[in-house]
Amino acid sequence: MPSPLPRPHADAPIRRLTRGDLVPCADLCEDRGWPRDEHRWGLLLSAGTGYGIDDPEGKGLMATCVVTSYGPGLAAVGMLLVAERYARQGIARRLMRHVIEVSGESSLSLYATEAGRPLYEELGFETAGRAERLSGHFQPPATASGERAAAASAVTVRPATAEDLHAMLRLDAEVFGADRTHVLARLPAFADHLRVAEDHGEFAGYAAAWPSDGVHAIGPLIAREASTAAALIGSLAEATDRPLRVDIDARHQGLLERLKECGLRSGSGTTVMTYRAAEPPGDWSRRFAPLTVATG
Repeated sequence: MPSPLPRPHADAPIRRLTRGDLVPCADLCEDRGWPRDEHRWGLLLSAGTGYGIDDPEGKGLMATCVVTSYGPGLAAVGMLLVAERYARQGIARRLMRHVIEVSGESSLSLYATEAGRPLYEELGFETAGRAERLSGHFQPPATASGERAAAASAVTVRPATAEDLHAMLRLDAEVFGADRTHVLARLPAFADHLRVAEDHGEFAGYAAAWPSDGVHAIGPLIAREASTAAALIGSLAEATDRPLRVDIDARHQGLLERLKECGLRSGSGTTVMTYRAAEPPGDWSRRFAPLTVATG
């Protein structure tokens, strides 16, 4: 039986990515049929640590992955991509093993597609939940039930100001379970629209909408309950003519049903997976949608 052909890229060095890699990162997304999303790459490479492998043929990047750390004990993994011409050759596995090694003892979390989930399971990640993607033009219902109208009337949603950042950070740390100041401080410049919700002067939630491939993606979405989350989404929808896209924690069935009533359609789902932790920290009941979902 003939020996397998050597893989000249097997020992290609893994290096740190910089903002100078924005275009090659976007090219790699396009190669895999994903939106280029240079805007999102700019945020991720500023707030997180990108790792990449250069294409030995000089055609940009062979593979990428981004790790966003939230203190010494928690990190989120995203944007694991391998060029189509190098797919199914163990490159993603090698890059993820590197990420696990450099993360030390930190717990890791990610959103896995169906195609990527077997690899993460092989590496020791465990399923912690699901997220359901909804997209489309948001259309408020013509009439609302008395219960919903009463809930909505207690909440005021308005554009965020610089004075809201402290309250956002305080609520986010409580709900997310870690300090995300280095990410959220970039949110006003990253998002096209940023909204906050208040109930009789009490801070009740916030949400952002940012541009992605002709839509406005919503996230993060943090709120005290589903009716507040729905009010935030409705306010963001009023601010744009673009379709919306949002990845909702599948445990929030009430909000999912309400958004479908408003015209959003169910699409692909992802699996929330963790490493060195049973589930992500914080309070899932007030965490409705992440900032970005992109793992692979």
